[in-house]
Amino acid sequence: MKLISWNVNGVRAVMKKEFMDSFTSMNPDILCLQETKAQDDQVLEALKEVEGYHIYTNSAEKKGYSSTAIISKQKPISVTNGLGIEKHDNEGRVITAEYDEFYLVTAYVPNSQNGLKRLDYRMEWDADMKAYLQKLDKKKPVAFCGDLNVVHTEMDIKNHKSNYNKSPGYTQKEIDGLEAFLSGGFTDTFRALHPEEIKYSWWSYRFNSREKNTGWRLDYFLASDRILNKIKTAEIHNDIFGSDHCPVSITLV
Repeated sequence: MKLISWNVNGVRAVMKKEFMDSFTSMNPDILCLQETKAQDDQVLEALKEVEGYHIYTNSAEKKGYSSTAIISKQKPISVTNGLGIEKHDNEGRVITAEYDEFYLVTAYVPNSQNGLKRLDYRMEWDADMKAYLQKLDKKKPVAFCGDLNVVHTEMDIKNHKSNYNKSPGYTQKEIDGLEAFLSGGFTDTFRALHPEEIKYSWWSYRFNSREKNTGWRLDYFLASDRILNKIKTAEIHNDIFGSDHCPVSITLV
C-alpha cells in the first residue's frame, strides 16, 4: 500500500500545475493533502478529475486558509476531523482515517510564524497531538503524516546556523516537540530507512531556492515503532513540482 503526503499550497492552484499527471505517475493508494486553502465544496470541485477514490476534507473556518484532505482508493472504516479540542479544531488541520490494520492521521501543523509569535500555541498543539496519537496507538498502529513544520536535525536544513533558534520551524522548542513524538512510540520513517541521506521537502519561492536546493525537510511520515518492519520504502519525491513542498511517501507491506 502506497501512502503519499503533499502540502500542495492551494489545491486549486496545484491543479493548474500538472497535478493530475503527478497524481497518475505516483499512483497512490492514499494521498493526504495539506494546505488546500479551500472550503469543502471547492476542494471537491478542484479534484473532480480524480476518479476511483473516496475524498474526505477538513476545511478551516477562515476561507482560503490551512485545511486538509484525504484521497483514498479504499473506503476507510471511519473518518474524523480534528483532535476533539475546540481551540485546535477551527483551522481544518487534522483528519484521521481508520483502516483495518492502522490509523492514518494527516496534519498541517501550525507554523510558529514570524517573530515566533505563535510558538507558545505550537507547543500546546504538539503536546495535544502527541496525546491524541498515543491514544490511537493503544488501539491500532498509527501512520502520522503531513507538513509538520519542523526541521529535526542539521541534516534536514541547508542553512543551519543562520536559522537555528531564529526561524519558525527550527527552534529548539519545536525540535523538542518532534523529539517527544520520537521518544513516545513513533519513528521518523525516512530517517530510519535513509540514515545518512540529505534530502529536502520544502524550498522558499524566493532566491531560486529550489534550483539551488536551499531547502528544509518539513514533511514527514511518522509511524508507530511496532510497524516499522512493515514499511518497505520511505521516500521524498523532489522530482515532483507544483508546490513549494514536494510529496513524501511510504510503502506498507
